[in-house]
Amino acid sequence: MDRQAVRDDYARVRQTFHALLDTASQGDLDRPSDGTRWTNRQLLWHMLFGYIIARVLLVLARVFSRLPRRLSREFARLLDAGTKPFDLVNYLGPCGAARVVSPQRMGVMFNRVTGTLERHLAADSEADLAHGMHYPVRWDPFFKDFMTLADIYRYPTQHFDFHHCQLTLDEPG
Repeated sequence: MDRQAVRDDYARVRQTFHALLDTASQGDLDRPSDGTRWTNRQLLWHMLFGYIIARVLLVLARVFSRLPRRLSREFARLLDAGTKPFDLVNYLGPCGAARVVSPQRMGVMFNRVTGTLERHLAADSEADLAHGMHYPVRWDPFFKDFMTLADIYRYPTQHFDFHHCQLTLDEPG
C-alpha cells in the first residue's frame, strides 16, 4: 500500500472540502444536488460521514480479522439483508445532521477525522493493513466482498470523489 498516496488524497479532499464550504452561500448549500435527494449541504455532510464511518469500519475489521472468516461473511450477509432500513437511515441521517451541524463545524470535523485516520495509518504495520473482513456489498458501491484495512483507508476518498461530482455548487476558482 502506498501510504503517502493515501495521505496525499486526504490532503487533497481536505483542501477541496474547505474550499467548497468557504465559498458556498446559503443559497448554494440549500440547492438540490444532482442525482440524489439531498441538498448540497446534506450531501457535504454525507461526504464527511464517509470518513467518520471509515473509523468504525477499521475497528470492525480489526475485531473480525481475529475471528474465523466465516463469522464476518455471516455478519455481512446479515447486514445485506437489512439494506432497506440502512438506506432509509443513510438518507435521513444527513437530513438531520445538516440541520444541526454548521458548515464551519463540518470543516473542523473533517480535519479531525482525516487527521485521526492518518495517525492510525502511520501506526498500522504492513501485516495490519492486510487484515480485513467481509462487508455488505449492497450498502455501498465501493464496498467489496472482502476489504482489508488498506482498502478501508482508501474507501472514504473514493466515496468523496464520487459524491463530489453530484454537488451543484460553483467550484471555487
